[in-house]
Amino acid sequence: MKLICRDTVLDLGELCVMGVLNVTPDSFSDGGRYAGVAAAVARGVAMVEEGAAIIDVGGESTRPGAAAVEVREELSRVIPVIEQLVARLAIPISIDTSKPVVMAAAIAAGASLVNDVRALREPAALETVAGTDAAVCLMHMQGEPRTMQTAPTYADVVADVRRFLAQRIDACLAAGIARERLCVDPGIGFGKLPEHNLALLAAVDRLADPDIPVLVGVSRKSLVGMITGRPAGERLAGSVAFAALAIMQGAAIIRAHDVAETVDAVKVASALRRAMAGGE
Repeated sequence: MKLICRDTVLDLGELCVMGVLNVTPDSFSDGGRYAGVAAAVARGVAMVEEGAAIIDVGGESTRPGAAAVEVREELSRVIPVIEQLVARLAIPISIDTSKPVVMAAAIAAGASLVNDVRALREPAALETVAGTDAAVCLMHMQGEPRTMQTAPTYADVVADVRRFLAQRIDACLAAGIARERLCVDPGIGFGKLPEHNLALLAAVDRLADPDIPVLVGVSRKSLVGMITGRPAGERLAGSVAFAALAIMQGAAIIRAHDVAETVDAVKVASALRRAMAGGE
């Protein structure tokens, strides 16, 4: 399995952890810590040294209740960081946004993957990415970030999410985005109750066709807090446990804040998964 991010081909048969780099003042887990360009770039470099294969730069929080960010402000947050990371690092840099203007500017600055919680459903988003050679991560979300946790409901969450992701994959293929440029994310915590999240994590291997990589992001999320009773800053152990379990269920990419610890967990889980498949 592979993911083509412009000039880089990621072999997803190997370890792949996406490091989260929020350059926002209001992220639920690390808001404000990396809001300055210098601090953000230093953190990005550090995550690569810890084993990150992708750095995901985000300039607008998508936590429930977060305030919307104007395009100009989002651009001012992410573009200088992307430019410096691209100049310093040899790995793909991802832009976490739903705004086509930001996608285009980020790709022009050197980003090679678009990570979109709305799965390219905003007007002109699909065409914007299709006109480039960037990869895209299509995420499922029920509702909108500000209100998505109000009352999410599903007939069958696994079937519903798989159907949505398949539809978005088909839309991308029809627009000219190559299959090798696509990965999907079930959107843990995005319009889902704990039981929905757990059902999806238990069914990672059934969320997309075998050649489509599945990205899982559960790092520090409320699901971990609900299970462990711990606040966002104390959810490392629970997040790492979920990362390892997601790999065992078939995830190809793990999105995480705590890169070094997640890389170790993913190495262990990957080794066990290979052994169970008869590879060792």
